[in-house]
Amino acid sequence: MKNTKMQENKIFFTHAGELVRIAPCGKNAIRFTAFPAGRADEENFTLLPQNAPAEIAQTERYVEMTVGCLTLRMYHDGKVFFFRDGEKILEELPEYAFENGIREYESLQSGLWRARVTFCATENEHFFGLGHDQRRRWDLKGCSFDLRNLNTQCAVPFVYSSLGYGFLWNNPSTGTVAFSNNHTRWTSDCTRRVDYVVIGGSPKGVAETLADLTGHAPEMPHWATGFWQSRLRYETQEQLLEVARRYKRENIPLAAIVADYFHWTEQGDYRFDPQYWPDVPAMTEELHKLGTKLVVSVWPTVNENSENYEMMRDRNLLVRTTRGSDRVFRFYGWQALVDSTNPETREFVFGKLRENYLDKGVDSLWLDESEPELYPVHFDNLLYYAGRGDEVALLYPYCHVQMAYDGYRAMGKDDIITLTRCAYLGSQKFGALVWSGDIPSTFESLACQVRSGLHMSLCGIVWWNTDIGGFYGGDTTSEAFRELIVRWFQYGVFCPVMRVHGNRERHIESNMRFEPSGDPNELWSFGEENFKILKSLVLLRERLRPYIEKHMHIASEKGWPVMRPMFFDFPDDPVCWTLDEQYMFGDDILFAPVVTAGQTEKDVYLPAGEWVHTATGKVYSSGFHRIAVPLSQFAAFVRKGAAVLEAFSETAET
Repeated sequence: MKNTKMQENKIFFTHAGELVRIAPCGKNAIRFTAFPAGRADEENFTLLPQNAPAEIAQTERYVEMTVGCLTLRMYHDGKVFFFRDGEKILEELPEYAFENGIREYESLQSGLWRARVTFCATENEHFFGLGHDQRRRWDLKGCSFDLRNLNTQCAVPFVYSSLGYGFLWNNPSTGTVAFSNNHTRWTSDCTRRVDYVVIGGSPKGVAETLADLTGHAPEMPHWATGFWQSRLRYETQEQLLEVARRYKRENIPLAAIVADYFHWTEQGDYRFDPQYWPDVPAMTEELHKLGTKLVVSVWPTVNENSENYEMMRDRNLLVRTTRGSDRVFRFYGWQALVDSTNPETREFVFGKLRENYLDKGVDSLWLDESEPELYPVHFDNLLYYAGRGDEVALLYPYCHVQMAYDGYRAMGKDDIITLTRCAYLGSQKFGALVWSGDIPSTFESLACQVRSGLHMSLCGIVWWNTDIGGFYGGDTTSEAFRELIVRWFQYGVFCPVMRVHGNRERHIESNMRFEPSGDPNELWSFGEENFKILKSLVLLRERLRPYIEKHMHIASEKGWPVMRPMFFDFPDDPVCWTLDEQYMFGDDILFAPVVTAGQTEKDVYLPAGEWVHTATGKVYSSGFHRIAVPLSQFAAFVRKGAAVLEAFSETAET
């Protein structure tokens, strides 16, 4: 084929206004990159390309590359097809007729490009993944999405298709993706290239290759698999300690307790306010004797009154702007943001975190606002060390959690986990525990989280959780919320991390200078009967920890998430592709959360095999079954013969 050459196991093709590079980059994976400026570069962003054997063949009309089960064929006009085991799975849809090009580029005043690639729609194809948001959608077919990060919206540009392939959009710019009925289209607002990877295989096989390409999660620390207690917010050192002490008196294991925001003197100071937290080393020492770790919230915001603001501004450690002030978020006044894409920023900020928190016994960090949150949301106005905001915005949460990971490793720490509100491809390799943001306290929200967690699990982010009970709107004295908190705790048992948090309705007076706390949010805060149920759920979680840690090891080694869509383990069962209110928790537990108020029965689908109902011990065969779920029970099943069934024995008696 004309205008084609092979070099170092790669195919290079020139076409009017475009240079194309095709390369193997992992098991059953091919990377396609097209440069509208006609000059190739080696930018990988967060991708870790792997060497893989490839077979290359060409004719007068087309050139082919085959890597394992996947084949890419490109014709003389630049049009691309992908085949898995000989079956067509993707076909580019030209933007224009005749010889006017396949992919579309629009030159921008910045010197960069707006670019998009379009594929033909395939009937009965279904898509899953793309991070989390509150879309309440399971199958993404028929939907379009913005590729940008906001509170409760985390764009991880990877999807798995029911045709048996994964698609990774390797571009951290803002943009859009549409899985419409007439085409599938990926668009970048500001870029230098079209760049994507296709991975052929089963859900498990693609998950393994995705982990190889974006990084494997570390081993989850033992303490993190237990129960985490949090609320908005503990106002003083003594208040936090008294909660931990009561958990000890109640004989409830407490793995971690969280000191939320505005424990500090000023945004950007990165230290406890000594008026309310007078002796941090003594506090952490007592917590450790109680068997509890301390996690502390840190924001990327910097107020001009901070002791660090002027120095950070003058050293260009803050996010800059193309127009207007560098204050780009408003919360108790206008705030600047640290530029975590700058290695010097990461080193400076972590140095402060180490000095004022970690060296005083704090065990882990909670990187809140890590999208980062903006107001107004004008990405094209941002200037990062890594590039323009609309070109690299999705990288910010990745670099932000990298700050903690690199800092921990420099300290010699290896039990690394960092709670964060946002992520990007590869964040998992830095020990990112992502949560779904400031969600409402409603059953509708709970249903959203079930779907969101499963979508996120397919994107390589294997550590994920929610604020149990939702973040805002929960009245702890109402029967409606007390029902919700039980159902959400049941769901929390079967999440990678079990963490309660929330800004409960305020019924108390406070003398705090900033952000008074909401109502108490501990297990005993929701009524005596609920307390018994919630305590039993935490104790169940404790008994499940060996099983969870076994599957956390698998997640680290293979990239298989602990919380999995049903089709992940049963891809040949067509019913499993439709199920969005039940999932596998590891290899042997099937869980179907109750997500509707007042519900006392739950329809559950069991795939092939025999399954033991954990509440009754009754054995069920494959098919749909209606299961009783009074408030004190839930719908969970264990594969017959699996040892983990023993962990449920006390729950069954309850």
